[in-house]
Amino acid sequence: MHAHRILIFGASYGSLLATKLLLGGHAVKLVCLPEEAELINREGTRVRLPVKGRDGHVEIDSRTLPGKLSADTPDNIDPADFDLVALAMQEPQYGGAGVRQLLGRVAAARVPCMSIMNMPPLTYLKRIPGLDTDKLKHAFTDPSVWDGFDPALMTLCSPDPQAFRPPEEALNVLQVTLPTNFKAARFDDDANTAILRKLQDDIEAARFDTGDGEVELPVKLKVHESIFVPLAKWAMLISGNYRCVTPEGPRAIKEAVHTDPEQSRAVYDWVCELCVKLGAAPDDMVPFEKYANAAQGLVRPSSAARALYAGAPNIERVDRLVQGIGAQLGMSNPVIDETVALVDARLKVNREAA
Repeated sequence: MHAHRILIFGASYGSLLATKLLLGGHAVKLVCLPEEAELINREGTRVRLPVKGRDGHVEIDSRTLPGKLSADTPDNIDPADFDLVALAMQEPQYGGAGVRQLLGRVAAARVPCMSIMNMPPLTYLKRIPGLDTDKLKHAFTDPSVWDGFDPALMTLCSPDPQAFRPPEEALNVLQVTLPTNFKAARFDDDANTAILRKLQDDIEAARFDTGDGEVELPVKLKVHESIFVPLAKWAMLISGNYRCVTPEGPRAIKEAVHTDPEQSRAVYDWVCELCVKLGAAPDDMVPFEKYANAAQGLVRPSSAARALYAGAPNIERVDRLVQGIGAQLGMSNPVIDETVALVDARLKVNREAA
């Protein structure tokens, strides 16, 4: 079995993808803060997953898996040592000291990159025919961090699985609340796409020994020919995650979707229509019913809403991005305009306070 070496920016959400890759026998390095790196190198990571037919969660200790996990800070990493880079931090973090420089080295080393951010890198948007990406820069915290990347070496993977770090636990613990699949678009290049397919197959074949028998774990990597498949997440984000932001404070994703389901459906369908106008096939999208059903279990506010009300000066702005793409296609939606205005206003308050 040929193991790949994968570098993952971000040890929180990134540890979920890392765990799946380690199960498949691959070598993973997480890019993170010094205290996280020290903890992970000493004690590994713990990912807790709900598994069909079992009560509670199955906890996976990275130290028991066939692959090899390590962690380090950005300054100590040479991207040329890796076959693939996964981007699992939130978009505002890429402009940070150390991270920005490492990202620049990744671009210069021409290592293929797979983003699992909610916010697609500006570079990926250049793969979509007919988009004026210059007019979308206003949606990014610092669009210049993507300048050095070749669109042919960038792909997008929809971060559909939902997970969070339990606040009472150590930094190396991640709990999965919705164990859906990562859906990646192919690269332009067949050789780089072959790496993704190898990872997909190894994750698919892996089994985990719970102590009372081997089980198949949820959260697979699915590689798609269409560059539009990962955009299916946009409708979910816009109708759910960003509508957790209200003038009174954050609300759960479940509430955002189910307080007025008809309005949620209308917003969701509008975003799907936007993706189809860009070139997606209707089949690339996820039906609203399937999302609304999954949202019943999402009883916490989205990470964007939580960050916004915790005083963050920047968050990922998929709401602005979708509004901006709509403008290029001659489309607008009053609910989305209202959401963007709410987020803008709250960020203004946070920046003034900072």
